Amino acid sequence: MEPSALRYEERLTAPKSWWVIAGLFGICGALILLPLGPIPMLAGLVGVGAIAMGVVSSYGSVRIRVVGDSLVAGDARIPLAALGEHEVLDPEETQAWRLHKADPRAFMLLRSYVPTALRVVITDPADPTPYAYLSTRDPHGLAAALEGARAL
Repeated sequence: MEPSALRYEERLTAPKSWWVIAGLFGICGALILLPLGPIPMLAGLVGVGAIAMGVVSSYGSVRIRVVGDSLVAGDARIPLAALGEHEVLDPEETQAWRLHKADPRAFMLLRSYVPTALRVVITDPADPTPYAYLSTRDPHGLAAALEGARAL
């Protein structure tokens, strides 16, 4: 396999219910502008709906990838050489690491609608970040991809 090959990719999309809520925001915008006439009502529907859907889309567009010699999670790019042990977190442990076990110095890629996560220790002595917490729907697949990439 090539060193720059993609070994894992996941997009943490927003749940369908969030899209429904964004659509309801557009309807609310239309109802607020209804007394001003049909043109402002349509502008409110389209404008507020587009803004709400843009917010949902941008929040749900974060990706986790293992590419080449790096783990790319959101805006962070972490070299695989700087990663230590990893721990697959079940829903209960995921909740605990989001709350009372969390370290404020950690890199947290949180998505509350994803019930599982992977915690990866960062071993780089120059980096004060103790670990990366990554919300993922497939923590075992991400862990296997990290292991496979490090084995090369």
